[in-house]
This record gives sequence, C-alpha cells and structure tokens, in this order.
Amino acid sequence: MRGPTVAQGRAVARELLAASGVEPLAAAQTAHALVLADAWGVHSHGLLRLPDYLLRLQGGGCNAAAELRPVADTGALVTFDGENGLGHWQLWRAAELARDRCADHGVATVAVGRSSHCGALGVYTLPLVEAGLVGLVFSHGPAVMPPWNGTSAVVSTSPLAAGIPTHPEPAIVDLATSAVARGRIKVHAQRGEPLPEGWAFTADGEPTTDARAALDGMLAPLGGAKGFALAFLVEALTAGLVGPVLSTDVVDMFNPADAGRPQQIAHLVLALDPARLDVDGKGSGDRLDRLAETVVGAGGRLPGASRSSRLDEQALLGVSEQTWTAVGEWASRLGVAIG
Repeated sequence: MRGPTVAQGRAVARELLAASGVEPLAAAQTAHALVLADAWGVHSHGLLRLPDYLLRLQGGGCNAAAELRPVADTGALVTFDGENGLGHWQLWRAAELARDRCADHGVATVAVGRSSHCGALGVYTLPLVEAGLVGLVFSHGPAVMPPWNGTSAVVSTSPLAAGIPTHPEPAIVDLATSAVARGRIKVHAQRGEPLPEGWAFTADGEPTTDARAALDGMLAPLGGAKGFALAFLVEALTAGLVGPVLSTDVVDMFNPADAGRPQQIAHLVLALDPARLDVDGKGSGDRLDRLAETVVGAGGRLPGASRSSRLDEQALLGVSEQTWTAVGEWASRLGVAIG
C-alpha cells in the first residue's frame, strides 16, 4: 500500500479519531500533531501511534469526551484536569493559552494533569515560538528507566522540549532523557531490527539488543548518571508537581491489556517573553539571532531548525508500509474511507 501525503494522513487520522467519538476540533488538532511528527521524520511519534490511541479510545482508557476542566487559575499560572483525554489536543491548547497569558504577564505556566500520551513534544513549542516567545514543554509516561546503577524502572523517558524564537527559523530542542525514545524501540521491533548496544535492558536489567525484549524491559539513561538526574527533574516537574500519579503508576499504551486503564499523565508548559527579560533593552531577539548565527558559522546545525509548521500538503509522509496498513485496517473497522 502506498504511503499517504501530508493532506491524506491528516484527513484519515482526523476522521478515525472523530469516528471514535473525539470532538471534531480535538480530532483535527490531534491529527495535525501526528502528521507534523511524521513530516519532521519523527516517525516513532506519528501515525505509527494512531492504532494505539484508537485502541485506547475503544477500550475506555482514553476518554473521547474529555474536556479541560479548570482546577486553578492565578492569571500567570493555570492548571487543568484533562479528564483522561488525548494528550495531543490538550497540550496544544495549553500551549496556546500559555502564549496568550504570557502576552499579559511576560511569563505563563499551564499544567494539564490526568491526561494521556501526547506524541512529539517539540510540536507544542510552535504556538509559542511563532509568537516570538520562548517555550518549554515537559511530560512523562510509564516508568521505563532505572536510576543509575539501579535495578528497576522508576521514571519514564522524561521528555522535554524547548522552542527558541531565532530567525529565519526557530530552534526547537526535543529530546528524551533516555538514550532513545521508546517509540524508536517500537519501530525497531516492528521492523524486526536489532537495537544498537547501550540503548536498553531486559526486565532483569541485562543489556539487550532485542527490541521486543526492550519493550518489556528498561531504557538506559542518556549520559549515565547526569541523564538520570535530568530525567528525575522532568519527573518532578510533571508527575510530582502536577500528577495525579508518578510514572511507576502509569500504564503502558503499548500493552493491549491496558487499553481500558487511564494513563493519568501530566504535562507542563512554560512561556517566557524575551523582550521582558532583556536587561539592557538592546534586544534579546538580536542576541538570540546572533547565537544561532554563531552555531551555523562554526559549522554546526541549529537544533530543530528544519522543523517548520509550513508543510507541503502533497508531500509524502514517509511512514512505513506496516504503519499505513495498520491505519487502513482501522479505517475498515470504523468505516472510514482511505485513499
């Protein structure tokens, strides 16, 4: 089966989510986040994951009718209960609200607790950097990483993202604090490919290159003890501060047996206005641009500079045949037309 274009992938994902009971705008925002990930080459967080989300929507572990219920609002800080809805649209709206509140206060923090997996975190920096703001985004998931020299998983991959409003393109940092994102392990397992050494452990804590054993096991921290310290920080900012559960209590979205159990994941967005942080009034924006120029001038590549929101609607997404076939199977099941 030929893979989809950007427009087709977005349309099919939107219709499948809507057919599963997700409100139309939420379905569209979720589909947009999935397609952006694929268009950026982050296939581990794109349409590959859609069947998992659909299964959880069907099973009741993800609430198709969820809303963002306000819990606290001080103006510059807002907390929502996500009612176990899809993380993509919830985090996108959190980023948009952080953008709007930052215009009033110069800084804004928006938290969403009791949510679900949200895909590629860098996507949610876009509403912020496109408004000329610095954006920081944090999330968590099921515990898959042990402490340094530890024997059991206590934190998730503890992903974090940052958007820096440089020109002509923003810099977008998006990384897991594990040696690799868990979605990449699933890609290797799907393709039957071995893992590079140093990525993962078995459930017994033994190093492994077997992707399927790694999915049932644990991931290595990025950079040893320092990577785990960073992962601990992300866990504290999300699961610890927002909650309602730690990563050790988050169910695995890759396990069909858990499709009926909510994940209760927490997300956190922080927005900063560069103009109001400028100590001498000469232009923090100019300094950020010069910082980007020094990276390129030194022969380097600006992090995430190619991750634009402007997509060619007719460009192929590059998803695997297996992924598109799995999406097609769900389309048949839900009565959605797929070109």
